Amino acid sequence: MENMKKFGKVAVLFGGRSAEREVSLKSGSAVLAALQRSGVDAHAFDPAQRDLSELRKEKFERVFIALHGRFGEDGTVQGALELMGIPYTGSGVMASAIAMDKWRTKLVWQAAGLPIPEYEALTAPTDWNAVADHLDLPLFIKPASEGSSVGVTKVKTVEELPAAYAEAAKHDKVVIAESFMSGGEYTVAILNGRALPAIKIEPANEFYDYDSKYLRDDTRYLCPCGLSAEREGEMQHLAQLAFALIGGQGWGRVDFLRGDDDKFYLLEVNTSPGMTDHSLVPMAARQAGISFEQLVVQILEGAGIGK
Repeated sequence: MENMKKFGKVAVLFGGRSAEREVSLKSGSAVLAALQRSGVDAHAFDPAQRDLSELRKEKFERVFIALHGRFGEDGTVQGALELMGIPYTGSGVMASAIAMDKWRTKLVWQAAGLPIPEYEALTAPTDWNAVADHLDLPLFIKPASEGSSVGVTKVKTVEELPAAYAEAAKHDKVVIAESFMSGGEYTVAILNGRALPAIKIEPANEFYDYDSKYLRDDTRYLCPCGLSAEREGEMQHLAQLAFALIGGQGWGRVDFLRGDDDKFYLLEVNTSPGMTDHSLVPMAARQAGISFEQLVVQILEGAGIGK
């Protein structure tokens, strides 16, 4: 407890104004409680209800970012904290902004030669038959800059594509189509430079959507993930490389699809992953022998500025 005084007065930012507000409220509440149990002088701070300038006025010395989505995970809050000179957890402005945009993340990985699923950026006049011919069916339509599967649709026929595009476009002006891969979905958490054990995700419904992530109790999470040590190590190495390429720091989570060819393909990066009772980073940490309290303290230890 005495050692926790080194952190000073800590604000846990959660809630916010994004479409993922409800998830963030759960994440932030869990983080706040764990920090307080560990002896950290931690306090709740919702940027949707209070001006960020109050962080400086109230002499907060560090910030734990438990915000998800826009205005929290996309570099905006990170930039404000940089200007105020307050150390914060997770990635900096550039990495946060890139990772929030799935399309631009893919462009970075593609330029570096890393494996990603086939995809296309879409517009309203897109030739839907050409998209289906290129990517095959089924495929996924998703907004480029949302998380928690908000606005994502699995499309099985060409006729469904315009409506799926319209749904995604409600959430973002940039919409992408992405190939479906049937080999399963995996995720690897990164914690202060270390790749944690991989998790295999087996949703009970059509795909790993918002309900599967936060509301249902029949989604299966396999950790250990069932891969050989060699294959898991391969995925962990790719996760560390992908995270480093976008400039990621501190902690995050890299999601994968496994192709019919048995290869791993990078899906996206989360720079402020969920920390709810359904969340994956705490699950991977437990498998590595790290309690939830230890996890949040280790994340807080990585707080900094000028990232």
